[in-house]
Amino acid sequence: MDILITGAGSGLGRGAALGLARAGHHVIAGAEIWPQVRALRDEARREGLTLEAIKLDVTDQTDRAAALRHRVDILVLNAGVQEAGAVVEIPMSRVRRSFEVNVFGHLHLVQGFAPQLLDRGAGKVIWVSSAVGIRTRPWVGVYAATKHAIEALAWAMKGELEPRGVRVATINPGPYRTGYNDTGVEAMDQWWDGSSALLDRPDLSDYLAHQDDPQEMVDEMVRVIPAAHHPYRTTRPEGLRERLREFEAQVWDAGT
Repeated sequence: MDILITGAGSGLGRGAALGLARAGHHVIAGAEIWPQVRALRDEARREGLTLEAIKLDVTDQTDRAAALRHRVDILVLNAGVQEAGAVVEIPMSRVRRSFEVNVFGHLHLVQGFAPQLLDRGAGKVIWVSSAVGIRTRPWVGVYAATKHAIEALAWAMKGELEPRGVRVATINPGPYRTGYNDTGVEAMDQWWDGSSALLDRPDLSDYLAHQDDPQEMVDEMVRVIPAAHHPYRTTRPEGLRERLREFEAQVWDAGT
């Protein structure tokens, strides 16, 4: 089975790419920058894995064109950037960058790979969303907005592609200790100025201190991605599904 996963240079994507290769799948691991590509190649060589590491910045047209030369059974859209900050203050350049990476770059890939999947009448597209794709939180509204967009695209695609044999699903991780969330919070340092800020900067240290072991999510991704049957939405850690459902009920009942 040929599995292409974006954002495989670090975090959950790297863990899933290596785990899928260890499970015997042919993995095409897309990494944003060349040092990540070389690191993946070195790891695959050390372990004797069938893993093909490629440079794939999803916002780069040349990288996408090179990726589209591959045959793919399962496309895992995992690459992402996170930018914390109040919606009313975060620079628009950061907003646009978030959508370019998390949404538009992946949509380009989906449209590029769709012809071969539809021609075969088989395959699967998995969007790696987030818990905040459902449960929006203050100070990560822009990131959540990109994940909400992913939720809409994935659900629409499910109705469009599954009658032709191509399955669609999402994976919605909670907060895991990969450094991804920490980087998203720290990114505020690049632009936040306390002397002119409209809102006080939040203390997110407690949130960052209570992240989970990412191996749980990696193991679940390795199980679900190639599986013949699984739920449309995969969430971890345990109990997250019910919390997301409770949140959606709160939104319906909230006043202004």
